[in-house]
Amino acid sequence: MSAPPAAPDPASVVRWTRARFFRSWPSALATLAVGLLALKALAAVLDWAVLSASWDATAQECRERGGACWAFVREKARFILFGYYPREEHWRAAVLILAFCALFAVSPFRRFWSRRLLYAWALLPFLSVLLMWGGVPGIPRVGMEQFGGLPLTLTLAIVGIGLSYPLGVLLALGRTGDLPVVRLLCTVYIEFIRGVPLISILFMAFLLFPLFLPQGVTVHKILRAQAAIVLFSGAYMAEVVRGGLQGIPKGQYEAASALGLSYVQTMGLVILPQALKIVIPPTVNTFISLFKDTSLVFIISLTDLMLTTKLSFTDSEWLGFTMEGYVFIAAVYFAFCFFMGRASLRIERELDRG
Repeated sequence: MSAPPAAPDPASVVRWTRARFFRSWPSALATLAVGLLALKALAAVLDWAVLSASWDATAQECRERGGACWAFVREKARFILFGYYPREEHWRAAVLILAFCALFAVSPFRRFWSRRLLYAWALLPFLSVLLMWGGVPGIPRVGMEQFGGLPLTLTLAIVGIGLSYPLGVLLALGRTGDLPVVRLLCTVYIEFIRGVPLISILFMAFLLFPLFLPQGVTVHKILRAQAAIVLFSGAYMAEVVRGGLQGIPKGQYEAASALGLSYVQTMGLVILPQALKIVIPPTVNTFISLFKDTSLVFIISLTDLMLTTKLSFTDSEWLGFTMEGYVFIAAVYFAFCFFMGRASLRIERELDRG
């Protein structure tokens, strides 16, 4: 049993502080100036967000007090989180959020790694569609036009991650493979998608895609936005995986060839497991970017978390409290992105990779 870590020596802490922040007069003055500005800013934020804040008040009382009006968030929280989804069916959206959080919480720990966890993640996109859409006994149908808020954001992110990851792996294998036509097609696709912003891909899916469909055939804009997110993120994931493939020593390929393994066996049993472990940090970084990029779907009138927040500002009774709304959804985005980053570090430690 290893001994507990020793407490830091106060003298060494003082020496480290002096060496880093007070090693000269200019450095000391800069440290004091930055420290005073930081304390002043922190005091102002603390006064606005906590000391002068209104937690349970009317809109008029909030305006009179002048601090943060968290009563606005309390009043509009359901609409911001669930949008126009029927109020009596909010439990379905809550179950989806809890299921995502539960799987996300246990996934970084090795003792939970099994086929059951893999199957659970594979079934989560279908569960999200089943819960949100319904149409089975005991779960009434809800139209896609009523989807919104955090469940829509999570659904776009979950399905986007679940589909863009294997797409990226296939594109990376195609770009690094020996088939010239496949390599050319994958390269053109990746470079084209990476050369345009996601907004343009969303507009193409929203405006141009319906023009190529047969007359009378329509695809809901949520599905079009989902396809755009998958295609866009898949190109970036392909480059991440390609970096991992290039990091594998050539001797691994030669050893697999000496054993008589086919291309599929070499990639599936030898190369890909090592490559995907190497690129865990950039992979999670791409997932975090995908989760945040779902906020762009509001430009095509999808009521995701960003648009429901904007719509909550239009209530004439609660005009003027935009800062509180944006702070609230920023906290939601930060919570998910922060824990995704921490999960990545945990997985790295479990796999003994720094």
